[in-house]
Amino acid sequence: MLYPSIDSLLNKIDSKYSLVSVAAKRARQLQEKDDSKLQNVVSHKKVGKALEEINAGILGYTNKPEESNS
Repeated sequence: MLYPSIDSLLNKIDSKYSLVSVAAKRARQLQEKDDSKLQNVVSHKKVGKALEEINAGILGYTNKPEESNS
């Protein structure tokens, strides 16, 4: 079984696409500087750590509406 589960992650972020984008960006940040915001992590891989941070509510995203040029 995967931890955290996809169902619990989708309760935090509304779409799989957004989930992958946020996790990938954070994993790149962890690759450059390993500054994990969690004390006890289950995963040893960067993407797993990013997903755990999302599940803990530390990471998220805001959906900014596009501005109209009219």
